[in-house]
Amino acid sequence: MTGYLIRRLVQMVIVVMISAAASYALLNLAPGGPTAGLRQAVQGGRNRITAEDIARIRAYFELDLFLPYRFSRWLIGQPRGPLTIFGREFFGDTIVGCYQERMATVRYADGTIKDISLGCAQDVTLGDLVGRRTSNGVLFGDFGLSWRLLRDRPVTMVLASRLDRTLQLISLSTFFSLVIGIPLGIYSAVKQYSVFDYVFTSLAFMGSAMPTFFFGILMILTFAIFFKNIGLPYLPPGSATAVRAYTIPWIGTVQPESLLDHALHLILPVTVLTIVNISGWSRFIRASMLDVLRQDYVRTARAKGLWERVVVVKHALRNALIPFVTIIVFSLPGLFGGAIITESVFSWPGMGRLYFLALGDYDYPVAMAILFITAVLTVIATLLRDFLYTLVDPRIRFS
Repeated sequence: MTGYLIRRLVQMVIVVMISAAASYALLNLAPGGPTAGLRQAVQGGRNRITAEDIARIRAYFELDLFLPYRFSRWLIGQPRGPLTIFGREFFGDTIVGCYQERMATVRYADGTIKDISLGCAQDVTLGDLVGRRTSNGVLFGDFGLSWRLLRDRPVTMVLASRLDRTLQLISLSTFFSLVIGIPLGIYSAVKQYSVFDYVFTSLAFMGSAMPTFFFGILMILTFAIFFKNIGLPYLPPGSATAVRAYTIPWIGTVQPESLLDHALHLILPVTVLTIVNISGWSRFIRASMLDVLRQDYVRTARAKGLWERVVVVKHALRNALIPFVTIIVFSLPGLFGGAIITESVFSWPGMGRLYFLALGDYDYPVAMAILFITAVLTVIATLLRDFLYTLVDPRIRFS
């Protein structure tokens, strides 16, 4: 067991490093970047930004460094040092701006009053900027600073502001999917070719084939807009909470940030994710149960006169869950990564929408943090899957 754990941990480290390097390279080699809008402005002549300004911004974001070297600084830390712009070295004491300007109010002879500058009260040096961009490396839990979404705020702060919303959404949808999907799949397999099986299979195929974004928009049009127009109790169309009080027929006035307000905003996105998961998971458990129910040991259990419920639950279900465990454990990264499409449709302030916004705004530190943590959770899920196999199937042992 100890040798197996050591091998798996070494494999996990290698896989995480390879996935982190690949993700970092893809994001940084993709067209665009933080200076894409500035370059377009320069080409169009719409402002006074010069090539030197863009070079200074690239140095601030460290985009002028060699990609492998930049990746190593992101991974294990970013040491201080001079920056080179257009072949010229700028050191830490180089003044690049002003934190606070001294102002004075002057009254002239004609009675006019103006504010004049008395100079800079506190200078900004290049060392300050480099220090702000310096991190201890992601291996030590420091993902650097956000570039755009929350400018110069720690990425961990940005992630923490969205994580609780994602945990609410994904955990609830996963719980309801398991509680509803597994019994439906089992019953459909036991009652194969029955009316229930045909109806359930048809609905499952429809749920699997329907795109998530279309299903989400359809739910908003039906339960948020149509129900409100005809005077029925309706559900909020998006976001996590309301900004002001609103009135729902038969329910009354709902105050923002209240427990009822949170619950009403959760219903639509949780329902969409639950139905989508049930459509796939129930079909999977049905196929697995059908395969197990044809095995000889199940026929032997029935021949011994055991109750059908005991045969299904004790003998068939435990073995049918072995391949299903893989699907369950890989929902763990989803608890952190969120659901990008569903959160975007319902404007849910979770990790999925944060990742979408980070890519759209070229906030690479936030996007890379989400990708890196998701990769770590994925390899942890594979290790957890192996241990759960030993609990579900006693024949599996690690030696």
